[in-house]
Amino acid sequence: MAGSVVTELETPLAVVTIDRPEVRNALDARMLDDLDQAFAALARESGVRAVILTGAGKAFVAGADIKAMLDFTQEQALAFARRGQQVFGRIARFPHPVLAAVNGPALGGGCELALACDLRIGSDLAKLGQPEVKLGTMPGFGGTQRLARIVGRSKAKYLLFTGEAIPAARALELGLLDEVVAPDQLLPRCREIARAIAVRAPVAVSCCKEAIDLGGDADLARGLGHEAELFARTFATADRKAGMKAFLDKRDDVQFQGV
Repeated sequence: MAGSVVTELETPLAVVTIDRPEVRNALDARMLDDLDQAFAALARESGVRAVILTGAGKAFVAGADIKAMLDFTQEQALAFARRGQQVFGRIARFPHPVLAAVNGPALGGGCELALACDLRIGSDLAKLGQPEVKLGTMPGFGGTQRLARIVGRSKAKYLLFTGEAIPAARALELGLLDEVVAPDQLLPRCREIARAIAVRAPVAVSCCKEAIDLGGDADLARGLGHEAELFARTFATADRKAGMKAFLDKRDDVQFQGV
């Protein structure tokens, strides 16, 4: 698609690239719209079972476009935050796994974008952080909420209060990244993981994602109840029957159809 976001279909995968390298892929209103449209379109692609999200050039997303925000009123800031949360929420709720291929700095809104993804694989050139307090503001696209859920409250507070940007190795220690690889191996590794996901039963994978995400925002009893309902939902699929029959027949050649 045209604009600041480029989508390439590699069915059963898709690669979404944020493409404003001249400003280190800084987020602005247009990019939010382009991301929104890209993921809305991908949700209609029945053959796509995993998405890789990355940045063009040397940055993932270096942050929000500060020049565009400089003269915001409170009302404009509120609208911008709500729009960012809406778009990142669409990515977080995408029906199939989304992998962030963090190829360079992912700061501010860029870190928040990575946090909205299901998995984060980083180049060893990656750097992550929420430096908003250095600019007299705070995260507005979900950073305070998702960061705390991923690394824990105390570590999230440290990163948010200090505005420190941490290297890939430290992000891996904290669980902010799931894996770190050499720069030239980043996209190949993400494709490898995405393909490993894509050959699994897509309804079952989507149900796992839904159960984890809902459970993170609910008490244990509610989470368990929802898990049982999703477990039962998979029994209405042809893929579940095919997978179990292949197991009993000691075959590993089952090809899931997404039904």
